[in-house]
Amino acid sequence: MTDVARHIPDRLDSPAARLLKSWEVLLLAVAVAIFIANSLASPYFLNAWNLSDATFNFTEKAMIAFAMALLIISGEIDLSVASIIALASTAMGAAAQFDVGVVTLVLIGIGTGLICGAFNGVLVTGMGLPSIVVTIGTMSLFRGISYIVLGDQVYKGYPSAFAYFGQGYVWWVISFEFVLFAALAVIFGILLHKTNFGRAVYAIGNNPTGALFSGIRVRRVKFILFLLTGLMSGIAAICLTSRLGSTRPSIAFGWELEVVTMVVLGGVSILGGSGSIPGVVIAAFVMGLVTFGLGLLNVPGIVMSIFIGLLLIAVIALPRLWQMWRFW
Repeated sequence: MTDVARHIPDRLDSPAARLLKSWEVLLLAVAVAIFIANSLASPYFLNAWNLSDATFNFTEKAMIAFAMALLIISGEIDLSVASIIALASTAMGAAAQFDVGVVTLVLIGIGTGLICGAFNGVLVTGMGLPSIVVTIGTMSLFRGISYIVLGDQVYKGYPSAFAYFGQGYVWWVISFEFVLFAALAVIFGILLHKTNFGRAVYAIGNNPTGALFSGIRVRRVKFILFLLTGLMSGIAAICLTSRLGSTRPSIAFGWELEVVTMVVLGGVSILGGSGSIPGVVIAAFVMGLVTFGLGLLNVPGIVMSIFIGLLLIAVIALPRLWQMWRFW
């Protein structure tokens, strides 16, 4: 009698086997491959300062992506994040014209982000409106206010000390932005994976009605998530405005697509209920390496936009195609 090999279900695999089969490990392999390809394609890529500059391609977006990941896991989305950056930057720029201090500018940026996040949260959780519709509306509203205030003008004249947030270095080639990105990754990783709040987010994303009957305050949790997304957009606005040294109403235009792509590429289900912060961190590096590598090769920005759009479609479609192929 011959032995018949049986497939062991994933749930019976060892933790090491499950880790090797995870999306995060696959994504990490892709990041390593892109790093090697970039080093071979351009002789300038491995320069320490160039690698440091490469981090600026993703740190600000990744800060928002951490909060966006929790929001999408809960079954909601916020497409107004880039417009929140524009409005927060405009508010800081207007205040800078009155020679306010750095602390005041930071508080204005964070406060504007929180107010915008609260506004989205009230409309979604308080009035029961679909988040995708609400945030498409506020995306136009927030950036429209920036255009009304600024028009074709530019706000400059920020205090010299304000430049540290977007241009300063903590040690050698390690920028302040990168340190902040790493700290936020740890904070959001603990929040999502090690706390009751994180477990509530997963429960809501998988079954909001069941979560409600389990005693989870669904609307309250979702409102906090919109606040967090607004907060991180405000922090990103501080870093981006500091790095650029000026404010235009078109600042961060199109970033909402890149943030969502980063989140979905990191393994967060667009339908909610699953995903991880480590996946988003690795996805941030992948997108940063790709865009920086293309930049070193003088690839036009429009080509990068096309690539990001195709990447988003591919990441959303691949799991579905894989499922169809398995049952074909």
